Order: sequence, then structure tokens, then C-alpha cells
Amino acid sequence: MVELNIQTFVFFLFSLFTLGGGLGVATTRNLMHAALWLILSLFGVAGLFVLLSAPFLAAIQVLVYIGAIAILIIFAVMLTRSLTSLRTLFNRPAMSAIAAILLFLFLAVGVILPVWGQNGTQGNLPVSDTVGSTADLGVALVDRNQYVLPFEVASLLLTAAMIGAIVIARDDED
Repeated sequence: MVELNIQTFVFFLFSLFTLGGGLGVATTRNLMHAALWLILSLFGVAGLFVLLSAPFLAAIQVLVYIGAIAILIIFAVMLTRSLTSLRTLFNRPAMSAIAAILLFLFLAVGVILPVWGQNGTQGNLPVSDTVGSTADLGVALVDRNQYVLPFEVASLLLTAAMIGAIVIARDDED
């Protein structure tokens, strides 16, 4: 039996936000509404990070995903006006349902197999002795011997994507 306390209630509330937002993204036909549903789903994930005692990940979720990526999607939707050909190409409910089921099965297998052993009992998973802090993550991102190159490449790719979206969305009229 599930003990009903405030943490359980908040967990179910954020789970409802996450799953409901994901369902809204998958079922709506309006791209602007889908972007707003995505923001709700990402907010639910941020709340789940708070419940997991990971406030840094929750803040990054809000700042990066909700504050940057989702707003970028909204601007891209607002800037592009000719989506009629794309709508007919990608608006096939049967294909979307098949893709969603395959993705769910892939993720379920990826989560269940590492946790449960081959004989149906819970496997012994190695646990790290040291847990990194936020300061360790910051040093790893800017240290030349660790992750600074992938970090800079990702920023260049995002910049190129933004420039490409602006070039595609602008009018060709002189």
C-alpha cells in the first residue's frame, strides 16, 4: 500500500505534469500548442529532480530546456510560415503510434534489463564510491583536458542551427 504523504502527492502531481505534457505533445496538431505542452512536461521533470534532491539539475532543466530550447522552438514555429507541406508529410497517426510504441519498448528494455538480472532477481549493480559535486562538474566543463571541446562544439552547433532557422524563415522579397 502506498503511504499518502505530501511527497507522494507532489510526486504524483509532477508525474501527471510530465506524462500529461508528453501526451499533449504527441496528440495535438497545433505546433504552438505542442511547444506549450512540452514546456509543461519539462517543468514536471524539473519538479521530479527537486524531489530527487537534485536542485542543480532542476535549475538546469528550467534554465536550459524550458528557458532556451522550448522558447527556441516557439520562435522557430512563429518565424516559419510555410509548414503546409511538412504537415502532410509528418502527420500520420498510425506511423506516430508505431514509433511511440517502439520507443517505449526500447526504453523499457533499456531500463529493466540493467536493473534485473538474467534469472529474474535483482542484479548487483556497481555503485561509485565518490559522488561529484557541482564544482566538479564546472571544472570538468571548462578544463582543457576534459569536456571543453564537446561543450564548445555544442555551442557552435546551436548557433549554426539558430542562424539556419533565421535564414530559412526570412522572406526572400527584396
